[in-house]
Amino acid sequence: MTWITDRLALGGGIWYEANMIEVVRQGVSHILDLQIEFDDTPLAQPYDVDVCWLPLDDDFMPKSADVFHTGVNFALSALGKQDSKLYVHCAAGVHRAPMMTLAILRAQGWELERAKQHILAERHVVDFAEVYVKSVENFMLTWNGRK
Repeated sequence: MTWITDRLALGGGIWYEANMIEVVRQGVSHILDLQIEFDDTPLAQPYDVDVCWLPLDDDFMPKSADVFHTGVNFALSALGKQDSKLYVHCAAGVHRAPMMTLAILRAQGWELERAKQHILAERHVVDFAEVYVKSVENFMLTWNGRK
């Protein structure tokens, strides 16, 4: 888990209860789970953590704007709650979670290169696949705060 801002983290899969306990200990109240491999919802229920399971294949194919609308709306709603913290993750925290985190920052008004560089500075293993960055930018053409 890598904190990108004081309330937004990204990383890899949780998989086990011990890891969920650590996520909760870090103050996470909301999880945006992008891994197709595993749904965190059952692990999170005992800890009253809200989960949005948005399973995406890490197939290096373009992602639809609708995927980003779902994820970004969940993220911004979560971050709109006082004292909330959001964990965005996929299996490894290298492609899908950074892609969605980039979309979240862009929707918050960050310029593309600044957002990419900030994420990379905090989490060095990130690999921004060109097709995923292009998908984020295509989403931004439809965004304008739309729910």
